[in-house]
Amino acid sequence: MSNVMNTYARLPVAFERGEGPWLWDTQNKRYLDALAGIAVCGLGHSHPSLTRVLCEQAGKLLHTSNLYTITLQEKLADRLTALSGMENVFFCNSGCEANEAAIKLARYFGHTKKNIDSPNIIVLEKSFHGRTMATLSATGSRKVQAGFEPLVSGFVRVPFDDLDAIRRVAEHNHNIVAVMVELVQGEGGINICHPDYLKGLRELCDSHDWLLMLDEVQSGMGRTGTWFAFQHSNIKPDVMTLAKGLANGLPIGACLTAGKAATLFSPGKHGSTFGGNPMVCAGALETLRVIEADKLMDNAVAIGEFFRAGFSLALQGQSGVRQIRVKGLMVGIELDRPCGALVEQALGAGLLINVTADSVVRLLPPLIFTRENAQQVIDILCPLIIRLLEKPL
Repeated sequence: MSNVMNTYARLPVAFERGEGPWLWDTQNKRYLDALAGIAVCGLGHSHPSLTRVLCEQAGKLLHTSNLYTITLQEKLADRLTALSGMENVFFCNSGCEANEAAIKLARYFGHTKKNIDSPNIIVLEKSFHGRTMATLSATGSRKVQAGFEPLVSGFVRVPFDDLDAIRRVAEHNHNIVAVMVELVQGEGGINICHPDYLKGLRELCDSHDWLLMLDEVQSGMGRTGTWFAFQHSNIKPDVMTLAKGLANGLPIGACLTAGKAATLFSPGKHGSTFGGNPMVCAGALETLRVIEADKLMDNAVAIGEFFRAGFSLALQGQSGVRQIRVKGLMVGIELDRPCGALVEQALGAGLLINVTADSVVRLLPPLIFTRENAQQVIDILCPLIIRLLEKPL
């Protein structure tokens, strides 16, 4: 009996080493990792230069308090703002903490700049922003929220990819201070907004003096083919949150701000004990360097299109396949039925995948994936999907 709290429905496997896109379990069986720790290990496992940098940093300094200047943190903030066009960064330890910072910023903006006593934030159906009390309240999943009532108030929910729904809210709710969205909903089933959606959001936020806050925890760090998913459009957010792929497995999150959001916080308004310590910042800086040097964003686009073509061909004529959605290396195959059983079946075949939103096969491979790796995924996964679809509903 494990003494680890029972918060995960764990699969019957334990990994002890990895290399590139591969993992080996305690029985020395090899698995192709098409999940990358849920969009975390973009460089794959045991990347040589990242390993070297982390070993060197561990021999120098792991942690100091944010009461002092942390040189590597300042270097990382400079790098992230240069890549994004944002102005400053708050570092924390995870995506939900980054989103908590964004929510606090929005509320503080409402109180101090708009004189609103009860600031509201527009959030989307099927969204996922975390499991803290504020972020699970913002999340559009009853499954995540159930049993944790009373939820944090102040969130107004609208359908995904629907600008008219936001316009209707604006007509009668004058307490709105921000809109918080994922441009690609990862946990929601790889739902991808239409090309003009972000431009419309920017225009709405500008016209109503709201903050535009983008949750790029899963879509950031090159995964969609640009550093950040918003860069597919010619706009910039006021707030953007990052985590997951930022340091290839080290616990780090970031909340970036620009414009009217950039100077809201002052000393004492927010903080973190571990956020942005020397070790994680060293890892993040090297992760960014490798993504750029090895042209991994271009690779994400190329392999994503390879997946799209390969799955479309292999699953052609399967009426149970509702849609194949691809944005870089965020891949979703939506079926007409629950498909959670595919996860353990794929595991048995040496492949790591995920199912989200009950009926969507989700793939989030490392950015280093090759065409050969992608073809292996297609060859293993498609027969499993076809076999599932052959069973009567």
